[in-house]
Amino acid sequence: MQMSAPTVAAPTALTDSATVQALADTFRILGDPTRVRIVDALVQGERCVHEIAGLVGISESAVSHQLRLMRGMRLVRGRRAGRCVYYTLDDQHIVDLFQQGLRHVSEERR
Repeated sequence: MQMSAPTVAAPTALTDSATVQALADTFRILGDPTRVRIVDALVQGERCVHEIAGLVGISESAVSHQLRLMRGMRLVRGRRAGRCVYYTLDDQHIVDLFQQGLRHVSEERR
């Protein structure tokens, strides 16, 4: 009786270059400690620039600059109410990335 060779799955294509670049850019933006603190502040919910500045410990101007970069990467979105702009994380994926990262760095090393 002849034994057949095990079936080998066809290799999957690597993720396309544009997607790889977009993902790398997202991690680059999230790789800044100030931006991580901003994400941490926004995980709790919507906040205005003044509140974020107080929590993170930097000027409102610096917060606005960071939020502009984060908005460009679709990490946060703003809502204007009179003279104040309130920011929130763009979607649940950003919360999940942040929480997964926290779990990863909190794990004991083996």
